[in-house]
Amino acid sequence: MRRIGRGLAIVALAALAACGGGRVSGIPHRFSDLDPYDWRGITPAHHPVHGVDVSRWQGGIDWPRVAGSGVAFAFIKATEGGDVADPAFGANWGAAARAGIARGAYHFFYLCRPAAEQARWFIAHVPRAAGALPPVLDIEWNHASRSCRTRPDPATIRAEIATFQRLVGNHFGQRPLIYTTVDFWRDNDLGRLRGEEFWLRSVAGHPRGTFPGQSWSFWQYTGTGVVPGISGAADLNAFAGTEADWAAWLARRRL
Repeated sequence: MRRIGRGLAIVALAALAACGGGRVSGIPHRFSDLDPYDWRGITPAHHPVHGVDVSRWQGGIDWPRVAGSGVAFAFIKATEGGDVADPAFGANWGAAARAGIARGAYHFFYLCRPAAEQARWFIAHVPRAAGALPPVLDIEWNHASRSCRTRPDPATIRAEIATFQRLVGNHFGQRPLIYTTVDFWRDNDLGRLRGEEFWLRSVAGHPRGTFPGQSWSFWQYTGTGVVPGISGAADLNAFAGTEADWAAWLARRRL
């Protein structure tokens, strides 16, 4: 879940959205976008169930207001690598649940630490909570990293994913979702993974076109969304199916 720089144009668009002038075609009208894409064909608005993912960088979040905007789910950053814990995780985890939003925790994978070590770190910081969504493995190239420029080969990447999935899945009783980007999915041939459930980032086209042949459950369609209750840019996501599909998915996948 990438964070981007915010220039004066973004600030101006944020002010416009706050005044009710920021509606963008292609996404649900209850949200807006600070840097909208010109959606064509199948758009985010064709999917009825939407949610957010958040971390410390969103600052204080008004979770009841977020829930009132129609947000159905939230994935909350818990950990990164083997020694970083998001300081806002505990507050967001509890407040999202009290607001009635289905919530899950995610781990940002650090390519310079063993998967087993990272799985243990995540397990140590995330409670086994009744009703929680599946955990998430967020794995992508981190071009901005100052300490880790390693790019393991695809076979190693897939083996590390398998290790994390096994350890975290065994602990929480449900296999994690895998969040990834177009380039990481392509570079590491992640379509070869079997039995995995994906959450895909595609901010310039529907996953049907950008991840050809790949099934998915969640789609992150912008990192510059405007959501009531969250200040600044927010990640917006769509669930793949109908509201009935969402209810059935929750029944299968919640702890």
